[in-house]
Amino acid sequence: MTALIVGGDRLGNIPDVLNEKGIKDYIHWSGRKKGMRKMSVPSNVDMVIVLYDFIEHRLTEIIKEQTKSMDIPCIFSKRASSDLAGKLENCINCGRCNA
Repeated sequence: MTALIVGGDRLGNIPDVLNEKGIKDYIHWSGRKKGMRKMSVPSNVDMVIVLYDFIEHRLTEIIKEQTKSMDIPCIFSKRASSDLAGKLENCINCGRCNA
């Protein structure tokens, strides 16, 4: 399973949390620069994780629109590994993604 992480200059323990939940690969965008608004969510990702306390605001809206149109699960989380772990657990339990 592959995830796109948008936001956060440094990920800290987040890769460990992803690995524990079965997400082996990830792509990271810092999400701080205006130019990132032009980027598109890659078609090979299974879910998008937005770290909303470290992202340019309009990019959050763009990511939300893209994931909705691509029918990809999108998780909004703080950059705390404990918050992300809980949100990932909820997403996995809903059965929409293949984690």
